[in-house]
Amino acid sequence: METKKEKYTFDELKEIVARLRAEDGCPWDREQTHESLIPCMTNEAQEVVEAIQKGDLENLCEELGDVLLQVLMHSQIARELGEFTLEDVIDTVSRKMIRRHPHVFGDAVARTPEECLQLWEQVKAEERDRKNKI
Repeated sequence: METKKEKYTFDELKEIVARLRAEDGCPWDREQTHESLIPCMTNEAQEVVEAIQKGDLENLCEELGDVLLQVLMHSQIARELGEFTLEDVIDTVSRKMIRRHPHVFGDAVARTPEECLQLWEQVKAEERDRKNKI
């Protein structure tokens, strides 16, 4: 059933996913787990790559939506299980981007893409070292 709505928002998409997983939602969506969705995530990521390789921007838009749906599904499942929330995912990736771009959000200097990549790898290695010490 196609809707006549102009455009949906991110918050509305979150509500759609929550409704799909609700008790009176979709039986297939309700039974999904992180593990059962692995083939879906793999497939959707591959379809994004194929759309990029073909230069098919219309399909790329659709496939990116499918990857976003996977992120929302995993986040909804995790919320239901008390593991983490979508807001935690957003916070985690935001902190990572700020940490790994000290030339944008800090005092480091990187003037070329190569210097940026070197800085990224350096920060990533420091993060790994900190995790290994824990």
